[in-house]
Amino acid sequence: MRCPIAVKNRRRVLCVFPRYTPAFGTFQHAYKLMYRVKAFMPPQGLLLIAAYMPESWPVRFVDENIKPATGADLAWADVVLVTGMHIQGEQIRDIQRRARAAGKVTVLGGPSVSASPEMYPGFDYLHCGELGDATDAIIARLDDSADLPGEQFVFTTKERLPLTQFPIPAYDRIPFGRYLLGTLQFSSGCPYLCEFCDIPGLYGRQPRMKTPQQVVAELDLIFSQLNPPATLYFVDDNFIGNRKAAKEMLPHLVAWQKKHSYPVMFACEATLNIAKQTDILELMKEANFVGMFVGIETPDAASLDAIKKGHNNAVPMLESIRTLNRYGIEVTSGIILGLDSETADTEQRLKDFIELSQIPMLTINLLQALPKTPLWDRLKRDGRLSLDDDARESNVVFLRPHDDVVNMWRRAIAYANDPEKLFERFRHQVEATYANRKVTPAKGKLTWNNLRGGAVMAWRILLHLGLLSDFRKPFWRMVRQALKHGQIDGMMGAAFMGYHLIAFTREALRGDQNASYYSARKRAVPMAAEKPPARQDEQVAA
Repeated sequence: MRCPIAVKNRRRVLCVFPRYTPAFGTFQHAYKLMYRVKAFMPPQGLLLIAAYMPESWPVRFVDENIKPATGADLAWADVVLVTGMHIQGEQIRDIQRRARAAGKVTVLGGPSVSASPEMYPGFDYLHCGELGDATDAIIARLDDSADLPGEQFVFTTKERLPLTQFPIPAYDRIPFGRYLLGTLQFSSGCPYLCEFCDIPGLYGRQPRMKTPQQVVAELDLIFSQLNPPATLYFVDDNFIGNRKAAKEMLPHLVAWQKKHSYPVMFACEATLNIAKQTDILELMKEANFVGMFVGIETPDAASLDAIKKGHNNAVPMLESIRTLNRYGIEVTSGIILGLDSETADTEQRLKDFIELSQIPMLTINLLQALPKTPLWDRLKRDGRLSLDDDARESNVVFLRPHDDVVNMWRRAIAYANDPEKLFERFRHQVEATYANRKVTPAKGKLTWNNLRGGAVMAWRILLHLGLLSDFRKPFWRMVRQALKHGQIDGMMGAAFMGYHLIAFTREALRGDQNASYYSARKRAVPMAAEKPPARQDEQVAA
């Protein structure tokens, strides 16, 4: 549904999404391997807000990961809507400054302002919380006046709009061909209370769901657009937050895929205990789920209990990973370093886990305390938050010396993303995972967009990895294994991820990237994407 308010005036709304900060998980280095890709994934929340605006209000949508909002965009607008995460804070404030210079009213919503409104004193209106009564109140205020209010007003959602009443996000306003992934949402919220996570505080512990019919309608709209995505990522906080609902929705995905000859692959985020739900995994395989982000965080059972993530201990960790692989799902693992329970052998145990699990992609970050989390509250109470030291890689005062933890992180990413080791793990995935995926009809993928994109990607992979890289040998070993088993899609995905992980790691080891995705530390040197590549063995001492 759209906003139910009967507006009296016409307002031109400019929705602007800020640039992402480079990270292991945004793959920005590998975009050059693809045809016209410029950004990671569409901003689901801002697309939802764009669709919710009154029907008589014209809406423009700008994702600054693709192109910046221009002076003409700002001149056209009556109001500028922005959203973003903490790590995009500086980019969010930059958009506000440009809009204010153009004399435009600014509104900020999303997870960052909902947790920390004090970070954004320059915006005219702050929207804290999810879509709901606060959204309607801001729309009513803007309908009444689009003049600068002279002071800041904060609107906090007290009554959330049920997901069953969400409009279809404004997918028709974005160039899907410029994104690596498309996005879908089925649920919001997570029942677990992991100490470092802000999801329960922002979105609640009781998962709320859309209907299967809504998900299918969104798929229909996405695939009616020019250049629809080859992969769709469910942005749910935990895909099995409500297992019964997920199990009831999946057959609808299967039916849609069969009806359209399987034009898309799916990926999601879920907790590791999904490995016990083999009935759900069977449906996910049938629906063509091929990837899953799992917050493993640490292979140490005592550390998991300490950070309130004991549900990862509910199943044998390595066997759970193998179970997901047997259903054709490649695991991406989140890993956190800097936990209070770490010991002298933490680094070696992590390296052992990497070898035993054979997970190719691990996003290894230093612990960062986010507002509205139990971790933030505990560290603040204990005097262990460092909020003003720009030289630190984390706002957490670790129990171990800061430099020791950072150096361990450097050695860990160097080990994990050493080209020989990395492509050997991808080589392992060929038989352990890729060969277990559902064999889907070629018809659904034989589109001009896919054929053109695949040809461009194949050539650029050959050029940049197979001919020009200093890691040609391990790359070609992986390729031979994949081709031997007919896993061309898996091979190209491995090449794409491997190229980015190696490039990003080399930047990080030169000091050009932060040790935490959430770190606000400003680097003193330009991004290393502007520099010629350096060999990893030139950057790290054993």
